[in-house]
Amino acid sequence: MRKLLVLIVILSLTSCEYFNVKKTSSEAILKEELETFNWKDVDEYPSFSVCDSSSSKAERTLCFQTTITQHITNYLQEERIVVTQDINDTLILNFQVSNTGNLSLLEAKIDSLTYNEIPNIKELLNQSLDVLPKIFPAIKRGQQVTTEFKLPIVIHVN
Repeated sequence: MRKLLVLIVILSLTSCEYFNVKKTSSEAILKEELETFNWKDVDEYPSFSVCDSSSSKAERTLCFQTTITQHITNYLQEERIVVTQDINDTLILNFQVSNTGNLSLLEAKIDSLTYNEIPNIKELLNQSLDVLPKIFPAIKRGQQVTTEFKLPIVIHVN
């Protein structure tokens, strides 16, 4: 009986270590979460209402990019642009979609020949963005976020 009592006392003293609860502060949890957080990727890409039927993230992204590209291309085709030499250029446009859905052109990389032939090209690009349909901003973890992206636009004028 004594041996059993000694064994129970020894086991109870050593097993108390297993019941210790480690306290974790909310700051430590937040820090750990922020370290594992991928800031470069969003859960949902910005979109237009015409892209709502797309089911996957890749399809919605492609729909958004295609819609903007077609809109800018159609707008530029409607404008009367007179040039002295043929232009075949790819513009690289840097856009930002705010968390409220406002699209703005941050930068446009335009070849010097294109810029010399069409000096108002930046104004035309900005005007084409003013008449875009409503944009729904990107979503990251349930919150609307501001995103930036690059988009190539092919310009071909004869």
